[in-house]
Amino acid sequence: MRHRFLAALSALILVSATLAGSNNSLMDITPDGKTMLVANPDNGTVTVIDLGKFEKVREIAVGDKPEGVTWIGNGPTAAVTVYREDKVVFVDTNVGAVVHSLAVADEPYGIVSNRAGTLAYVTHEYPGIVSEIDLIKRSVLRTFPAGPYARGLSFSPDESKLFVSEFHSGRLLAIDREQGKIVDQWFGQSTDNLARHVVVHPRRPKAYLSHIRSIVNVNSARGSIFPQLSVCDLIPPKPDVDGKIPKRRTSFALDTFNNVYVVTNPWEAALTPDGSRIYTIYAGTDDMNVSQVIDDDYKEIERLGSATTVGKNPRAVRVSPDGKTVYIYNAMDFAVVAYRVEGTQRIGSVTCCDPPKTPAWVRGKILFNSGKQPMTSARWIACSSCHPDGGSDMRTWQNPEGHRKTTGFFGMAHTHPLHWSADRDESQDFEFTIRGQLMQGQGLYRGQIKTKQPFKPTELEEKLSGKSEDLDALAIYCNSFNFTLSPHAPAPGKLSPEADRGRKLFFSKEANCASCHTGPYFTDSTLTKPFKLHNVGTGKEDASEKIGPTYDTPTLLGIYRHSSYLHHGKAKTLHEVLTKFNPNDQHGKTSHLKKEEIEDLVAFLKSLPYELPPDETPNTVKDRVPAKK
Repeated sequence: MRHRFLAALSALILVSATLAGSNNSLMDITPDGKTMLVANPDNGTVTVIDLGKFEKVREIAVGDKPEGVTWIGNGPTAAVTVYREDKVVFVDTNVGAVVHSLAVADEPYGIVSNRAGTLAYVTHEYPGIVSEIDLIKRSVLRTFPAGPYARGLSFSPDESKLFVSEFHSGRLLAIDREQGKIVDQWFGQSTDNLARHVVVHPRRPKAYLSHIRSIVNVNSARGSIFPQLSVCDLIPPKPDVDGKIPKRRTSFALDTFNNVYVVTNPWEAALTPDGSRIYTIYAGTDDMNVSQVIDDDYKEIERLGSATTVGKNPRAVRVSPDGKTVYIYNAMDFAVVAYRVEGTQRIGSVTCCDPPKTPAWVRGKILFNSGKQPMTSARWIACSSCHPDGGSDMRTWQNPEGHRKTTGFFGMAHTHPLHWSADRDESQDFEFTIRGQLMQGQGLYRGQIKTKQPFKPTELEEKLSGKSEDLDALAIYCNSFNFTLSPHAPAPGKLSPEADRGRKLFFSKEANCASCHTGPYFTDSTLTKPFKLHNVGTGKEDASEKIGPTYDTPTLLGIYRHSSYLHHGKAKTLHEVLTKFNPNDQHGKTSHLKKEEIEDLVAFLKSLPYELPPDETPNTVKDRVPAKK
């Protein structure tokens, strides 16, 4: 069967070799190799680059957080996913303008188009679906399930299948394009995390996923986060002579790939058109590896030379259709850099856009994504390893104080104090994390700080704001994340009938939910002392808890896209929060509610926010990007 599969792939190699972008990326190259399109997520633009002259042609505004680009045929039209605005825009790169905007499902991320230029496919992180788009009529034909938090996307060489990676689990799915159904899947390890990309070999039945492993029971710079490359065998397995099913997925540790030189946060990989080499970029340590692809179903890859330093926060890599040049998009340099495939000699650079927001915000983002000093000495971990782009890794970690579910930073500027235990009152208190066991970095403040006392809020005794430009910059970046509207709300400011019934229950005096989840951010968190901490009956459910049983009230905005709930992450659904984990009505009074009323209350929670909260409240901190007026 493998020989038939390889024969079919060989028949397609001449065709697929001319296709530069059959997998999702911030960059795409026209099949003739003449023009590149680059998405600039922080600027809301895409940049057109003439690869012959290697210079910027124009920059086109497309919307808030473009995450994927694909040429339609050989251009000049391309399609772009705009993640925070839930749309796919069509741009005419000759004219330099958006020519059509198509509303799609929530959180469009990866996009690929077929060789004929007639169909495109889009992954939607939430709710975990793939959209099929008619590129001629510029309309959505259908959607089909793709697993939770779908991000990575790639065609099979014959375009009969789509391969999709789940961001938080690293699971790979195969979807039959005609049926619109999942027909195969490759499970990784339970620790696999942050797989935002997948690339399929043009002539071997292999798929490659760059991702990390999150070891949640270890709190150490040298044992919590590991860079990985998973190789999946796409051939349906047959039992061996002993009746055992062979492994179809092999994971390679990349922390030891360069001997003692550690690389952090593998982001994306690219294959040469003939499949002989694979290029892997690391967004945390600003590196790239070049590896030979070995057709042995065992060793799989072999490093060629040492890791190459490429620029700040590389987030995209492409190889030219002729196989001679590799291009890397360094997101925090806002530039594309070109290297010769042979010898990785740097041959040029093109600036794609101006730095966005403020210089302090840019510096803060560089630090947040860095796995190097002064942030960490071990090079295995960055802030973004657990909080990718200010979000959550959807993990519950065994911290010294007990189990703690990773929270996102959205709305954080308005919901201080920080942490479930409210042991920090300013974002600059992350200096304790940087210097602590988890990151073991030099720190951003050159002065002395108090020694952290175990299970005590030592951070509240230090005032670090204004003492370090870098620390203030990190705080500004961390406080910059804002919510978008929930896809469960039918329209801005509107609720479904079920959610509206749930709203009335939520605000009723009997249920009493709004006594703690109050205000526009649905939390009573305040920097006014004493902090408002609450015992909701969950502190005794974790035998390792050292600080509880009272906790800060988390915001309910955006709770619809969480995968677990409560500080210990033990509740797997919102239904469980209101029932199984609230037996004594300490977390609002819900024991009297009927099943239908619980469902209405859950519908309301999933609809938050159905209107955007204000950008300024009495609890808003000063260290943030100024609001647009």
